[in-house]
Amino acid sequence: MELRPAFVQEQRLKLSPQLYQSLKLMELPIIDLRDKIYEELERNPALEIIREPGTVSLDSTYKPKKEEDDYFESTSDPGFIRPGGAEASDNQLKFLEGALSRSETLQEHLLGQLRLEAMDPEIGKIGELLIQNLNPDGFHKESPAALLPDTPPELVQQAISIVQALDPVGTCTSGYKESLIVQIRLLPDAPEGLIEALDCLDLLERGKFNAAAKRLGREESEIKEIFQRLKELSPFPGRRFDSGDTRYVVPDVHIIRKEGGFVILLNNDEIPVLGVHPFFMEIADLSKEKKEKKTRDFARENVKEARWFIHSINQRNHTLLKVSRAILTFQREFFLKGPKYLVPLTLKDIAGELGVHETTVSRAANGKYMQTEWGMFEIRYFFTNSISGPGSAGSKYSKEGVKEILRELITDEKSRYSDQELVGLLAKRGISLARRTVAKYRNELELGSSYTR
Repeated sequence: MELRPAFVQEQRLKLSPQLYQSLKLMELPIIDLRDKIYEELERNPALEIIREPGTVSLDSTYKPKKEEDDYFESTSDPGFIRPGGAEASDNQLKFLEGALSRSETLQEHLLGQLRLEAMDPEIGKIGELLIQNLNPDGFHKESPAALLPDTPPELVQQAISIVQALDPVGTCTSGYKESLIVQIRLLPDAPEGLIEALDCLDLLERGKFNAAAKRLGREESEIKEIFQRLKELSPFPGRRFDSGDTRYVVPDVHIIRKEGGFVILLNNDEIPVLGVHPFFMEIADLSKEKKEKKTRDFARENVKEARWFIHSINQRNHTLLKVSRAILTFQREFFLKGPKYLVPLTLKDIAGELGVHETTVSRAANGKYMQTEWGMFEIRYFFTNSISGPGSAGSKYSKEGVKEILRELITDEKSRYSDQELVGLLAKRGISLARRTVAKYRNELELGSSYTR
C-alpha cells in the first residue's frame, strides 16, 4: 500500500481567544467579575479605571453643620436623626446591620473561659493544647494519650474535666455519646435513667416509646419524659461555633416593586467603570505622527484587547438584564405573592422567549443571585420542574413551590402531621404526591419527622 499526502476539506468551529474570554465573563458572578477586572487591569496597561466602585464625591455629601446638630451629636438620644433626614439615618443603619464581622470560633470561646479558671499553670497549658486539638464538633482530633504522651494521665484528666464543664458543655470528648454522658452528669436535675436511655436512641428517634420502656424496664410515661430531656441536649456541642468555609454572596440583580410595577437594577456598584487610556489610543492612532512600528503594534494590540474586554462586560450585563426580565415575566406571581407561587420554568422557556441558545441562558444564570422582596435567591432557583415530571408543560405546581407549601403546613401545624396526613392535605389543594416524595421534600427542607417535631 502506497502512502501519499492528501488534502481533506472539513468544517470546524473554533473559538477565538476573544470569544472564549467573552463566554467566561458571561458566567462570572459579580464578586468573581470584580477580581477578573482587577487582574486584567494589571495585565493590560491600556485599560484604566474611570470611576472606582462605590465612590461618592465628598463635595456632594458635605452639609454645613448647624448649632443644634452639634448639640444632638453630643447626646446619646436614640431618636436622633442624622443631618440629611430619616433616609440618611436608615441608610446608615442598613450599612451597620449589613457589615460583616468574623464570628468567634469554638477555640477562642473556650480559651477565653479557661484563662479565667483558677488552676495550676501546668494544667492550664494542657487545657490549651486540648482545646486546640478539637474539631468543629467539639471532639478530639487526636486522642489525648497520643497528643500528650509524656504527661501524667491524672493531669490530663484534670484538664479534660475542666474543659468539659466550660460553655458549651460536653466538648473535649471522643464522640457524641460521651458528650451526652458528660452533659447529663452536669445537669442539676437529671431524671433517673437518662444515661441508660442513650442505648435506646434508635427507638426513641422513631417514637417507639413502648419498646424502649420494655428494654429499660420503665414506664412509658418515664421514657417520654426522658426523651424530652434528651432533646434539650446537644450531641455536637461545637457546631454552633462552626462558621465553615463561609462564602458571602452579593446579588447581581435587584428586583424592586415600585408604583404597581417592578424595576430591575443591575448591581454595578461592586465593579469599577472602565475605559481605554488616552495615551495608548494616541500611540495606536495611525493618523498621528509616525511612531516606531514595534511601539505602535504593542499599543494597538492592548487597545484592541481593552475595548473587547469592556464590550464583553457590557454584553454580559445586557444578557443578564434580558434573562432577569424574562424570569420576571414568567414568575410574576412569585414576585407578587411569595415563594409558594413559583411555577414550573425551564432554561428552554427563557431561551425561546429571548431567541438565544439554552447554554447562553445557563451561563447568564450560573452562580448569580437575585435580591427580591422575599429574600435573596440564586437565579437557578427560578428554574424548577413540574411535580408531574420534567419540563414546564405538566402540572401547574413546581417542585420548589410545593416544598414551600409543605413548609407552611408543617410550620403552622397545630398537631404533628405524619407524612401520610400531609399527603392528604396536599391532595385537598390539588397536589398529588406519593408519601415517599413528601418525606423526600421534608428532608430537603431539613424538617424532622412527626416524632422528632
